[in-house]
Amino acid sequence: MASDLEAQLRAVSLRVTQPRLAVLAALRDHPHVDTATVIALVRANQPTVSHQAVYDVLRTLTDAGLVRRIQPAGATARYEARVGDNHHHVVCRSCGAIADVDCAVGEAPCLTASDDRGFVVDEAEVVYWGTCPGCATDRTAQ
Repeated sequence: MASDLEAQLRAVSLRVTQPRLAVLAALRDHPHVDTATVIALVRANQPTVSHQAVYDVLRTLTDAGLVRRIQPAGATARYEARVGDNHHHVVCRSCGAIADVDCAVGEAPCLTASDDRGFVVDEAEVVYWGTCPGCATDRTAQ
């Protein structure tokens, strides 16, 4: 598994370091987590890694396209390792849970703008808002 993560780093000409491997592993196993959660996950195995190192790794991995940063309106930034497929997200208005949603129709960019104003569109970002199954169950139980 680590060799797969190492290959991902090498494929984008990044040095393989323990903090980078730890962040990629954390995001692979725990998508849509905030920075504080990434730090906690990384420190579970590497207690001496600094906050700043994790912030730097997240920025580097995002810039390299190995990690995607998402920030639904009113929420803290979250990170995920699922990249390259232009998927979307559904967010619970009650608890803030986030889940992936595949493109609704067709190939990327998934949606065709009614008027692209001359832009060359290469990505569409859609956030669906609603209530997750857990929160919906809680509401009906009350």
